Amino acid sequence: MSDSPATPSAEPAVAAVAVPVAAAPMAAPGQGRWIAAGAALLAALAAAALVLAWNTQQRVKSLEAELVRRQQDSGNQAAEARVLAKQAEGTSREIAAKQALLEARVAETSLQRTQIEELIQSLARSRDENVLADIDAALRVALQQTAITGSAEPLVLTLKQADERLARFNQPRLERVRRAVAQDLDRARTAGVTDITVLTIRLDEAIRLVDDLPLQSSPERRAAAEAPAATPPAAPASGASWSLALPAQWRDFGAVLWREVKGLVRVTRIEHPEAMLVAPEQAWFLRENLKLRLLNARLALLSRQFDTAQSDLRDAQAALDRYFERGARRVVLASETVRQVAAQARLVAVPRPDATLAAIATVAAGR
Repeated sequence: MSDSPATPSAEPAVAAVAVPVAAAPMAAPGQGRWIAAGAALLAALAAAALVLAWNTQQRVKSLEAELVRRQQDSGNQAAEARVLAKQAEGTSREIAAKQALLEARVAETSLQRTQIEELIQSLARSRDENVLADIDAALRVALQQTAITGSAEPLVLTLKQADERLARFNQPRLERVRRAVAQDLDRARTAGVTDITVLTIRLDEAIRLVDDLPLQSSPERRAAAEAPAATPPAAPASGASWSLALPAQWRDFGAVLWREVKGLVRVTRIEHPEAMLVAPEQAWFLRENLKLRLLNARLALLSRQFDTAQSDLRDAQAALDRYFERGARRVVLASETVRQVAAQARLVAVPRPDATLAAIATVAAGR
């Protein structure tokens, strides 16, 4: 039942379809033209699209090539920039080194310029300033020599020369310095400074006399020492009346005989009895001990140890007074020499020329 109604319905459909197909050739001629025109338009549009697409593709390719080229150029430029940066860094280092060298040379040049300016200024100083500088230097050297020698002679000589030099210039601005020089010169002259050289020479003379000094325990040497000072013997008072009648030879013989008889007995006052008890073999040690005392005093004077020198000189004087014959000429000479050295061997401060130095500094500062 279901199949019967479907068959009649299908046939009319086929027929309906077939009718338009069969009727298509029978369409109007204007419709075909429109279709052909549309097809041609579609073909033209497709061709234009193809051309446009091809152009677009070409432009994209050209853009890609340009981008690649520009990327390569950028890479090359970056590499060149790195190379240039390294070169710039090396150049900056060289420039920094050269700058440091130039700064060092500039500093050295500045120092040399300063030194040259100071030299020019020193050369351009006036004659008065040069004189003051020379006097100041000479005074300081004289002070050193005075301290070494212990004598004021170097200072006195330098002050004299300074006064004569200032007198030759005769400049009013130097009168103050000249007055100070005169003041210091008077002070240096009045200072009783010990002359060590003269004292050592006197001690050398006393040391040379020690071997010839007669001891109190040696009467024969004492008599020999007193012989030059003795007066010619006179004829004995007793028997003068009958001796006048004798010839001159017998009178001389009698005088010599009488002198020898008187020499058999000698009365001498001895303050120190132990001096007469010195044995002959001890006399050598006594003399050598006295020499050592005098030599020690000499060394003490040379080293400016006046207390030690005074002690040795007192011991030497005591030995001369105790063991040696005081009436002998050589003993008197040696004892007097030792006393003179002891009286002059004292420490005396040499005055400093402070007034002159202060005046020089004041005048130099007021230039």
